[in-house]
Amino acid sequence: MQHEPELNEGLTPEVKARLKRAGVIALALALIIVAWGLFTRYRESHETNTWTQQQAIPAVSVISPHHGKAIRTLILPGSLQPYIDAPILARVDGYLLRWYHDIGAHVKAGELLAEIDTPELDHQLDQAKADLASAVANQQLAEVTAKRWLHLLATDSVSKQDTDQKVADLAARKAAVDAARANVQRIEAFENFKRVVAPFNGVITARKTDVGALISAGSGTELFNVATLDPLRLYVPVPQYYTRQIQVGMLATLTVPEHPGMDFKAKLVRTSGSISGNSGTLLVELSVDNKQGLLTPGSYAEVKFELPQNASIQRVPASALILRTEGVHLALLQSDNHVKLKKVVVGRDFGSEVEVLSGLEPGDRIVDSPPDSLEDGDLVRVMASAAPKAAAEGKGK
Repeated sequence: MQHEPELNEGLTPEVKARLKRAGVIALALALIIVAWGLFTRYRESHETNTWTQQQAIPAVSVISPHHGKAIRTLILPGSLQPYIDAPILARVDGYLLRWYHDIGAHVKAGELLAEIDTPELDHQLDQAKADLASAVANQQLAEVTAKRWLHLLATDSVSKQDTDQKVADLAARKAAVDAARANVQRIEAFENFKRVVAPFNGVITARKTDVGALISAGSGTELFNVATLDPLRLYVPVPQYYTRQIQVGMLATLTVPEHPGMDFKAKLVRTSGSISGNSGTLLVELSVDNKQGLLTPGSYAEVKFELPQNASIQRVPASALILRTEGVHLALLQSDNHVKLKKVVVGRDFGSEVEVLSGLEPGDRIVDSPPDSLEDGDLVRVMASAAPKAAAEGKGK
């Protein structure tokens, strides 16, 4: 039986020893590579598990409460109106003879604005004067007759009854004269209304008639409109919440769109004294100096009131509030980075932030924009870069 030659046949002992050492080294390297691979996989798996657990913890930014300013600026819309605004109407019928002032004209009290031609009224005055002259003549005749009858009565030439009738007729004629004279004076008073005059110093803001126009006193036709432009009235509706801080005598600042960058002073002079049921506001009136004539009646104005407020009340961003069925809560961060939900009482809402009346301490750390799933006792991660920024923004408001 023949045997295959062995691989080691013909090798020297030195070669065999070298081959044996190489095999041992290769085996050791293989074991090291396998061990390194197992270690690397374990480390990556551990890091992945750690990262996954860390990502499961919500990351939050932390802020601190801050105090508001001692003075709050309240900005409200307002309407500028003339201090006196009067429509000028006719008291007599006729035709407009001429007018002397147009819109924008500054007039003085008693200055002639227009004249009205009143032919019918003129005829009534002539007739009234004629009636007065007739009544005076009748009175004079009755006076002569009464005197004559009184002399005759002294000689018993006439009866006392007839004499009394003549005396009574004289009294009636005197009364008729007084009535006729009063009628003349009444028509003469209407004659004065032929001259339309300004009732006070002001500016003509409207002219609604022209030469030859039919004037009817009974229809209430407006001829002119006169208004005073200095000072002006400023009406502002104040919400009910701020009515206790609005006091007569306080000053305000107003701006108008036609004069950007300019501030005008106003003083509160009176209030309506009641809250409107439709708007829930208190109407207040301010007086505005307009000697320079820069303000126009009827204009819209933006009015700023400086109102004192309690600066000790703490404020937080509205984004930090948690609304639950039990009420309003804040998420407070504990020293071990666990969250405690605390119920608070909020006050005024300023849009971006709200007042916290109770339930909050000055040193509390508050979670801003907390997740909806956040519960009491949850662990959170604080974002180091966001926390200072949020706190700085809160203090700057």
